[in-house]
Amino acid sequence: MSSLNLISEHRCFGGTQRFYAHESRECRSEMRFSVYIPPQAEKRRVPVLYYLAGLTCTEETFMIKAGAQRLAAELGIMLVAPDTSPRKTRYPGDDESWDFGLAAGFYVDATEEPWSQSYRMYSYVTRELPELVNSLGVALEDRQSIFGHSMGGHGALVIALRNRDKYRSVSAFAPISAPMQCPWGQKAFTGYLGPNREAWRAYDASELLAAERYHDTILVDQGTADKFLTEQLKPELLEEACRKSGTQLTLRRQEGYDHGYYFISTFIADHMKHHAERLV
Repeated sequence: MSSLNLISEHRCFGGTQRFYAHESRECRSEMRFSVYIPPQAEKRRVPVLYYLAGLTCTEETFMIKAGAQRLAAELGIMLVAPDTSPRKTRYPGDDESWDFGLAAGFYVDATEEPWSQSYRMYSYVTRELPELVNSLGVALEDRQSIFGHSMGGHGALVIALRNRDKYRSVSAFAPISAPMQCPWGQKAFTGYLGPNREAWRAYDASELLAAERYHDTILVDQGTADKFLTEQLKPELLEEACRKSGTQLTLRRQEGYDHGYYFISTFIADHMKHHAERLV
């Protein structure tokens, strides 16, 4: 396991906000992530809630904008947010568009060259990142959950559905619900996974949910004024998939809210409490 480089540390609501960098085994490049350690960790180990951010975001975005640390301090939950792609290893065209390449890893393990060399965000989040978090010595290794926003909502749903023994619960803000059926997902999957659509199914939450029931209620918030709602997000397909498998879905359509962090910060408490009930 690689050694951690502490970039910065900040006192926050009685706990500690930290930002780390390290050489990643999975991504074969430097990766960064942020951690909020609540004050309860001074006396006992605490559960972990992973957050996956969306397109264009970094490991800082959630910690700066969501207002989640106050809630994490009250609930005694550790927050972890990784970056959204490798950054130091560069490939031709990786910064030509905002929805593919840098800051757009889509939480898949790429199989197409050159992306397969370092764009292994699925394995990074599910395997390497928990090892690093556990090495800090304050996490309850058997109590972890996951949530995310947009591209990260897609990632959180897929990761929870494919690793049901690892994550106790999952929720999402405005997730890309059916990436096989929207332009963002089709572009990313073609580039990272190749033209064989059968290979895409393993990274599509609606496909996974239609095939097998999830054991817990999934909480999703979606703003009705989200400009990406109709073309990219398609929550109705997630609803349909849950109906097919008998999965309990709480999909809340929030009137007038858009796709940004004002929306997330408004409803973050509900998501934190949703996970706390299953973690603490």
